[in-house]
Amino acid sequence: MTSQLFNTPYEKVNVKYEDALSAYMLEEDTKVIDVRGLFCPEPVFRTKIAMERLSIGSLLKVVADDPDSEEDIKRWVQRTGHELVSINKEGKDLTFLIRKKK
Repeated sequence: MTSQLFNTPYEKVNVKYEDALSAYMLEEDTKVIDVRGLFCPEPVFRTKIAMERLSIGSLLKVVADDPDSEEDIKRWVQRTGHELVSINKEGKDLTFLIRKKK
């Protein structure tokens, strides 16, 4: 039997409850945009457009590979009053989780 959430056999899935809940919430309530291959200012511009389409409290997951995106998106989130829930670096990829606050 395979978990749709993690795409691995159930018996091999060993995650904390909080991580599983977070992944479930991402699957249910999160818009995802992939801006890999794009460079400044395009990742921030596309993040802005995606956020405008979300309702307050919704989450946006942004996957980028431009190293400047880390600072650019952090500043944009702070300047616009949204919440940067997390940043994850995996190889060249940066994954941002942003909650729309207003």
